[in-house]
Amino acid sequence: MRPLATNLRTQSPSLIPVSFRPVTTTLSHHRQITATQQIPPPTPFVPDSKTFLSLIGRNLSAHAAKIPTWESLFSLKSDQLRKLGVEPARTRRYLLWWRDRFRKGEYGIGGDLKEVKDSVAHVRVVEVPRDQGRGLGRESFKGPDAVRKVIVNLGPDVKEVNETRLRALRPVQGLKVQGAKTIVGPFVEPVKGSGGSLAAIRVQEGMWEQRRGVKVDGGERRKVMVRRKRKLEEMKKARG
Repeated sequence: MRPLATNLRTQSPSLIPVSFRPVTTTLSHHRQITATQQIPPPTPFVPDSKTFLSLIGRNLSAHAAKIPTWESLFSLKSDQLRKLGVEPARTRRYLLWWRDRFRKGEYGIGGDLKEVKDSVAHVRVVEVPRDQGRGLGRESFKGPDAVRKVIVNLGPDVKEVNETRLRALRPVQGLKVQGAKTIVGPFVEPVKGSGGSLAAIRVQEGMWEQRRGVKVDGGERRKVMVRRKRKLEEMKKARG
């Protein structure tokens, strides 16, 4: 009797049991799907790689020509970014960190806005009655006839919001209402004549930037040496 492997090679693929058939094609297809899933779609506020690099700051917009497409932005690996000249290593780590956040839907201010035109989005304060505030949560309302003031993303020309559209609106993240109807938050530009209830948020360099901490005495690795040298200098001055 021939060994099982020899019999399988000589038989027609249609006669080979499913459990013994090669899985190369299936694995390859799985990798292609996974790679595609790792590239999130652009958003109205972040439509291209140049805008993304500008938003996250740390002078990464200077590398926009090296990362020209959305696909390259989310597919290049750290060693590939290094070969393209994205230096130093902490800058590459920072870029990869923001890529992962964006994949998860974790944006900076303005990232969740849908109504955007020419890199500018407008937000306004609307009053949402209890029976129309399904997307806001029960804790948002107090009392039987409560109305909550909510900041939503609407175009500047919108004068009225019907009930259907009001139910679909979601509060803009990172902003709040101060006083009667004033919108406050980072990078908020109040529109003249609105009394603070209408504001613009425009794409700006570094508006999502995470600032680096300030090194004290050369940082953790050099701290002991730097302080020892300083102590020696102080002792020499005291003797002299």
